[in-house]
Amino acid sequence: MNAPGGDPRLIRVLVADDSAFMRTALTRMIESDPELRVAGTAQNGNEALQKIESLQPDVVTLDVEMPGLNGLDTLRQIMTRFPRPVIMVSSLTQEGAETTLEALDMGAFDYLPKQQSFASLDIVRIRDDLVAKIKAAGGFREFPPKRLRH
Repeated sequence: MNAPGGDPRLIRVLVADDSAFMRTALTRMIESDPELRVAGTAQNGNEALQKIESLQPDVVTLDVEMPGLNGLDTLRQIMTRFPRPVIMVSSLTQEGAETTLEALDMGAFDYLPKQQSFASLDIVRIRDDLVAKIKAAGGFREFPPKRLRH
């Protein structure tokens, strides 16, 4: 799914989050690994859909709570129009947990809990989890895999 002329070994990621801080933090974590590249970022669901169509990223990280087209509605459209692995980024609230489970049921590949502050010592663990999940998701060159289709 890599862009023409791009390095086929790189996993290209689109980061969709309404928070500029989170987009920057996630981008830095992703690009700290030499096998990953951020193809682009989006501030909301509609922008994410446009960028998925034009950039054709291998994996999408998608915030659950965004203004306008929220994460679940965006995920539904991604799975219908541009099926590919999506990692949901959600806050640790009970409502967020329920939404995350719903997203997994709708076809999300995985999720990453969104910390309210990345200033903690958990940053290394969060980065390692994010990178591992993106690499696992990026291993699917056909999504959803045939064995997972209904």
